[in-house]
Amino acid sequence: MFKGGSGNSMTKSGFKGISRIDQPSRKTFGWYVRVNYNNKQVSKFFSDKAHNGKQKALEQAVKFRDEAEKQLGRPRTDRQVIARNPRNSSGIMGIQRKTKVVKTEQGEREIEKYYVVTWNPEPGRVERIFVSIDKYGDKAALLKACAIRREKEREMYGSVVKENWAASFAKLVTL
Repeated sequence: MFKGGSGNSMTKSGFKGISRIDQPSRKTFGWYVRVNYNNKQVSKFFSDKAHNGKQKALEQAVKFRDEAEKQLGRPRTDRQVIARNPRNSSGIMGIQRKTKVVKTEQGEREIEKYYVVTWNPEPGRVERIFVSIDKYGDKAALLKACAIRREKEREMYGSVVKENWAASFAKLVTL
């Protein structure tokens, strides 16, 4: 079930956030766990000696990592999860409010307003859906964009990122 890293220094364990440390000069052998989420960090070292071997230490490290993620509210996934981004223009992660100038058939300039819902169905691939504010109205378009984003979070992570929605709730109820 568990696979370990190899080599003389820090190497990957095959588990996100868990690295192997082998330092014979300091008699340090074990697994180092780091969980970062929403500007909080939890870390702990699991020595082979204290846990009766490399494999048992890794098992304890994985258990600790999973529990730390749960306490921080991070979904259990090997993918990167971003809870907040200061560049976000809507106040809701994965949703941006945009405008663009288009020319009508009569040659007049018109401004189109919309929300862009963005997600990564797999690492390295970005998908987008555009929700027209002009067609649905600001409130309905934002609620529709939120529903789409929540569904995409469930697909990516197995659940919604609660911190995103807790922080955004005030914005949604004041519409």
